[in-house]
Amino acid sequence: MRITGTHFNYHQVCKRKLWLFANGINMEQNSELVAEGKFIHEASYPKRSEKYEEVEIDGAKVDFFDAKNKVIHEIKKSNKIEAAHSWQLKYYIYVFEKNGISGVSGVLEYPTMRKAETVSLSDDDRKQIEKICAEIEQICDDEHCPKAVKKGFCKNCSYCDMCFVNENFDEE
Repeated sequence: MRITGTHFNYHQVCKRKLWLFANGINMEQNSELVAEGKFIHEASYPKRSEKYEEVEIDGAKVDFFDAKNKVIHEIKKSNKIEAAHSWQLKYYIYVFEKNGISGVSGVLEYPTMRKAETVSLSDDDRKQIEKICAEIEQICDDEHCPKAVKKGFCKNCSYCDMCFVNENFDEE
């Protein structure tokens, strides 16, 4: 299985969302929040596409790669799930390394918040990524979808209606 950044992000956020996505159930195209995120990505740094390029290596599709300085730029709408964003970016750095591009670092950018976070990859992170990749494969290959677990951000998830179709969704 080729693990993508989306798989890696979803693993951090919700195992059920990961399984649904990996098994061909994609709800993102119906989400206004996803559309808003894409707009922010496209509109926030209009001149950046002249300098840097979107790069895809082994399923890792990064927003912008500054090849001269070896910096991956990932643009996100908000930092509500910043840990998942950080791990996704660490995964991208890991994939670049596995493909012979060393010395890469990353920057998470939240343009609507005017915030940026530098991300690097440690030896412990590399070991954790290998464990997470094995877990992603196990979850995605499982015959059964993980049970829904209600979290504070579920109501904004594009899969929310599918997970909680027969429930009133009250915030925790």
